[in-house]
Amino acid sequence: MNKFYIFFQLSIFLTLSLNIVLYIILWSRFNIFEIEVVYIIIFSTVLVEYTIILFLVKKFFFGPILKLEYTIKKFLVWSLKNQEIIFQESPNPHLNYILLFFSKTLNTLKSIKSEFMHGKEIKWEVELGKEIQWKMLTKKLIEVPSLDIIVKSKPAGEIWWDSYDIMHEWDNYYIYVWDATGHGVGAWFIMIMVNALISWFTKVYQKWSSILAKTNEILKPRVKANLLMSLLLVRWDEQEKRLYMTWAGHEYLMIYKHKQKKCFKVKSWWVALWMIKDVSKLLKEQEIKFEPNDIIVLYSDGITEAINKPSKDGSQEMFGEERLMKCIEKAPFYEKQSYKTSRSVFNNITIELSNFMWYKHVQLDDITLATIHYKAEVFDEANDFPKEINEDFIAEWNW
Repeated sequence: MNKFYIFFQLSIFLTLSLNIVLYIILWSRFNIFEIEVVYIIIFSTVLVEYTIILFLVKKFFFGPILKLEYTIKKFLVWSLKNQEIIFQESPNPHLNYILLFFSKTLNTLKSIKSEFMHGKEIKWEVELGKEIQWKMLTKKLIEVPSLDIIVKSKPAGEIWWDSYDIMHEWDNYYIYVWDATGHGVGAWFIMIMVNALISWFTKVYQKWSSILAKTNEILKPRVKANLLMSLLLVRWDEQEKRLYMTWAGHEYLMIYKHKQKKCFKVKSWWVALWMIKDVSKLLKEQEIKFEPNDIIVLYSDGITEAINKPSKDGSQEMFGEERLMKCIEKAPFYEKQSYKTSRSVFNNITIELSNFMWYKHVQLDDITLATIHYKAEVFDEANDFPKEINEDFIAEWNW
């Protein structure tokens, strides 16, 4: 039998043996005691025995269990989050195993709960960032009198890293898309700062080249070299009906020429923002010949670099620029007329991209697409192509 139990049982036995000893003494010498004295002696003995047994039970069993219960209650109200949970050893070796088990279990649960709470904080911060970004980037689009603009952005994760904006100052409408490198909080924060700075500088400067140069000048000393941002920007002069393009290391500008029924691509310059300190000499505004019923397409590389498999295994294909140009050229004409609309081009690119990625797709990067149609006088939006694409024409991916 275990030594602890031998000791415990022997202690109880010796305690209770006091009764036998007392009875023998009282029996042998009863004559000298008054009956009241006998009662007092017996009561006192029972009280002493009860106290001793109570002490033994509390010391060996009840005390450690109460301590365990108290610690669990403190754990449940999260008042032990900054300290390690350790139980003092009990005289009962069997309870020590239980206490050790609960000590390790509670410390493990404490770590898990801390990580969970931290994860909830991060998730809350991400949701807050997402909400801020959503309000900034999904505001109602500014309407341009001569242009019909369809633009959407779909993130690959919780938060956008590339997107778009439209602003109106002077007689100009500023339309641009951007792509921030990396998918961290830093890239998100830079994107917000760039959007805010550009919004302000459009009130000061008219040309995109000046706006970007000042934005770069302010942020270059304040951001890491690996946190770059590429942009493709167009400025539409509504009064003169002229289109200007500025670029900063972004994708091609696609332009569909109505008269030639053909799509062309205009190469973007290679210098992204923050690559060098002074980009003012490299940033230029180039006028693009933009005539009625022409369409320009701005996009992020999430479209051209989309693959036709759920994951990269070396045999995948990318959507690419050539396929994108064919999507633009094959877009249906408006109401049996001889021109396309921004909606017809936008829908056709969406359909072809969705079918290219097929089922069980994985969107590897954010996707932004803007189609801009120089409207003819006879254009009637009420008779344009529907905004919603029939599910029979697409696979899984959709806006």
